[in-house]
Amino acid sequence: MLKSFCASLIAVSTLLASLNAAAVEYRLPAKDSRLIGENQYYIVPEGKLTLEAIAAEFQLGLSNMMEANPGVDPYLPKPGSTLVIPHQLILPDTPRKGIVINSAEMRLYYYPKGKNTVEVLPIGIGQVGRDTPENWVTQVYRKRANPTWTPTQNTRKIYADKGVELPDVWPAGPDNPMGLFALYVGNYFAVHGTNASFGIGLRVSQGCVRLRDEDIEHLFNSVPVGTRVEFVNQPIKATIEPDGNRYLEVHQPLSETIEQFESSEQLPLTLDKKITSIVAHAETDSFTLKRLLEQRTGMPTRINSIQHAQLDEDAAPADSE
Repeated sequence: MLKSFCASLIAVSTLLASLNAAAVEYRLPAKDSRLIGENQYYIVPEGKLTLEAIAAEFQLGLSNMMEANPGVDPYLPKPGSTLVIPHQLILPDTPRKGIVINSAEMRLYYYPKGKNTVEVLPIGIGQVGRDTPENWVTQVYRKRANPTWTPTQNTRKIYADKGVELPDVWPAGPDNPMGLFALYVGNYFAVHGTNASFGIGLRVSQGCVRLRDEDIEHLFNSVPVGTRVEFVNQPIKATIEPDGNRYLEVHQPLSETIEQFESSEQLPLTLDKKITSIVAHAETDSFTLKRLLEQRTGMPTRINSIQHAQLDEDAAPADSE
């Protein structure tokens, strides 16, 4: 185990340099598989390093890191402590086409046409009451570098109530809330950059999808106009892998009201028929399932019982000499 742990630490230090300028890229699994990637580990160095800064280094949102590392101080994680880098994922239950935005896990998946890969990027989404869409299939209608921002009447009122008067049109530039690049997927809706150094993995926007500067630039240069875009809200993802193992990935569901958002109580989870058919199985370890539904770490975990796994090993043919 120690050897495996050290190897993961080495792998993550090697991975660090390759994640600074583009999305995390995964090779797609077989059609009957949805499990991708591996988790790594990271030792917090000395110095005043925030969890947001670490998340940014590994192309993750703040919520991804907080789910995977409960109890860690988001402002100053303890130097010398070990953090999980949650890079193992279950693909959303959607067609593997174009862009898929899963608001619940605050990740964007891009399936480049003609390639057997998927690129994963962290996002910020709409505030409570200004929610990012879900269950919506659209497309990239146009792209624009150096976009301007035309606040809606409702947005102007929200800011006015806070004592801030917005201009009719916010000019392009580094101070523009839409950042330097935008992909327009609806009349008043876009996937865009930001003028803030925080907010990825949080509910901070006026409904649009927000990405870090280098990430939106990467998408802008990679995604053609006409690309399919699907918005989903899947806090629970599950898969039955070809080897028979079942995996469950549970995220915190999105609050629907301010009261829910401000409450310390966990929101209820809803299991649809497909998820239920995977977890309601005689081989499911009930203790593991209960723990996952309570802890909601956002990381795939095998839910088969240990006994079932041992039976699979015993039944496997021995390697020939």
